[in-house]
Amino acid sequence: MEDKIGPGLRQARLARKLSLRSVATAAGISASLLSQVETGRSQPSVSTLYALVNHLGISLDSLLGTGTGAGQAAPVAAEQPVARAESDVVQRAADNPVLEMANGVRWERLAGRADVDTLLVTYAPGAASSADRTLMRHSGTEYAYLLSGELTLLLDFDRHLITAGDSLCFDSARPHLYLNHGTEPARGVWFVAGRHELEHTREWVKAQLGDHAAEASPRPANVVEALDLLSSQRD
Repeated sequence: MEDKIGPGLRQARLARKLSLRSVATAAGISASLLSQVETGRSQPSVSTLYALVNHLGISLDSLLGTGTGAGQAAPVAAEQPVARAESDVVQRAADNPVLEMANGVRWERLAGRADVDTLLVTYAPGAASSADRTLMRHSGTEYAYLLSGELTLLLDFDRHLITAGDSLCFDSARPHLYLNHGTEPARGVWFVAGRHELEHTREWVKAQLGDHAAEASPRPANVVEALDLLSSQRD
């Protein structure tokens, strides 16, 4: 599945009429690295991938070509039960989309809602969520439960050693970094909820101001910021 990352990112960038250099700058990487990622010659780190999908306003499902995208699933009325096939309920392990990230990090996309990133994550010994060990930030709330191994979480100015059976929860906008200093792989289940609010807000801003104004604006995290932007454009 990792061969879909590059083409998916490139398609999203071109659809938004953004240059390679502008997206690379927004993600904090070089244009040459982004070009290598888009052509499949290099895999992004966790921090780089989150920076790219957040800036482009896309979901992991749309990037992998799975699901219908955030917020697009039609609700089913309680009074009209619908029989669902197993494929709509159960996702077999062999069917998990897999992303082999840079720095020894492996993501497996688990069954779940399209507006929540549901992942089985493995950090190999020595692996880190950022290639240069810098702390990352992204929208949403992060939840995790470590199944095996040990993982160090750097969060703001604090260091937390997470061991098997421990769980965590924090606002993903806080600077953070995961490191495996141990000799065994660290494996756990991660949920990132609320990350797709940026995507919905971007679409709302585009509807009000047009594509150019939405892309040129700061990355709005919620509708309040979008309303402030709209007001400033009308002044």
